[in-house]
Amino acid sequence: MSQTFDIVVIGAGPGGYIAAIRAAQLGFKVACIDEWKNAAGGPAPGGTCTNVGCIPSKALLQSSEYFEHARLHFAEHGISTGAVRIDVPQMIARKDAVVRQNNDGILYLFKKNKVTFFHGRGSFARALEGGYEIAVSGAQPATLQARHVIVATGSRARALPGVPFDEERILSNDGALRLQAVPKRLAIIGAGVIGLEMGSVWRRLGAEVTILEGLPTFLAAADEQIAKEAKKAFDKQGLKIELGVKVGEVKATRKGVAIAYTQANGAEVTLEADRLIVSIGRVPNTEGLNAEAVGLKLDERGAIVVDEQCRTNLPGVWAVGDVVRGPMLAHKAEEEGVAVAERIAGQHPHVDFNTIPWVIYTSPEIAWVGQTEQQLKAAGRAYKAGTFPFMANGRARALGDTTGLVKILADAVTDEILGVHMVGPMVSELIAEAVVAMEFKASAEDIARICHAHPSLSEATKEAALAVDKRTLNF
Repeated sequence: MSQTFDIVVIGAGPGGYIAAIRAAQLGFKVACIDEWKNAAGGPAPGGTCTNVGCIPSKALLQSSEYFEHARLHFAEHGISTGAVRIDVPQMIARKDAVVRQNNDGILYLFKKNKVTFFHGRGSFARALEGGYEIAVSGAQPATLQARHVIVATGSRARALPGVPFDEERILSNDGALRLQAVPKRLAIIGAGVIGLEMGSVWRRLGAEVTILEGLPTFLAAADEQIAKEAKKAFDKQGLKIELGVKVGEVKATRKGVAIAYTQANGAEVTLEADRLIVSIGRVPNTEGLNAEAVGLKLDERGAIVVDEQCRTNLPGVWAVGDVVRGPMLAHKAEEEGVAVAERIAGQHPHVDFNTIPWVIYTSPEIAWVGQTEQQLKAAGRAYKAGTFPFMANGRARALGDTTGLVKILADAVTDEILGVHMVGPMVSELIAEAVVAMEFKASAEDIARICHAHPSLSEATKEAALAVDKRTLNF
């Protein structure tokens, strides 16, 4: 017998579970379907972000950063530890525990908000008059009916053509998070967020890491000045990054993996590694959704086609997150999930892609929001720029981490903030002030006039705002 709901959400990643909770808060009868499983076969809601992405990678980054601090920097503080060793299985076990806490937290939130959860794969069965029938396959099959369906099925790692992931030697982000020992030589294809974060984890733990990037410039999406500063820091750390390469044959061998590639100067090279992480992007996860059963329109990449309000070509069907256009970011998915739930309720929310922050959780961290200097130049926009280095910030000196800077770009006439770019300690937290400022159309002068606590890293943002008007106080 079918169970009837106002809204069925397919997928319990950041976009899906947040959409389900917000819809329930608005008074709708809501179901959420998700097929992720934990090691015991039980439900593991949270999608890629919680299970094999944002959360576990941050856990490993934190563990590896502690290890590096203990090994290289504790002595500066007068702390003596003796020989420092890493227990990789214990580090992975802690990461798994953090993931489970987040899985359980989502299940608790479903119960608290009266969202009915179904553990299995959700797919379209057929269109009904005034709604849709959704099939749940798995250990406990079910049939659901709803007036509205929100698809939030996320994305999966893109493999190299003809080189499938075996998660033993050729790894996606999933396998990279489950290594039980530090590889002596680690190769990574792709110098994006995943490549840099995973490269940082295993380099800190002792691996010789080489990252191969096809683009001729490092972090082309970031502000050029910030990218250069970050690259300089990574080079100093021993993270080897080769740009402008063309990857050829990749072969799994008895010893590991052999990667043939052409360097930017035309030289032919074969890189031998114990493990290879492939991080060349992600593809929308629409396989198994049975979109054709109801005529749901997909684009050439397999993404669901939506308008600016996340409406699909079908009445009552919406889609959010990685499965649609726009940046593949967990917090973008969350904002879209909330917005769709509120639109179904007749409200008029707004999601501005220009004020969605980007963060790379390396050390130094990299964060930005809004337009880069190269984008403003290409658009012919007149602007002013202000920068402030962390080496002139008292809190950064006390932390012992003075790498990087804060950069603010503002309109040359109105002083409205157009972009904020940071590389340095804890900038993943500092960027929020910039997002708030841009959402409220603040000027650089507005930030410059706000009192910031002393000593704090946030003072670097205030000083960068002062620098827009060429009146920094501490540099």
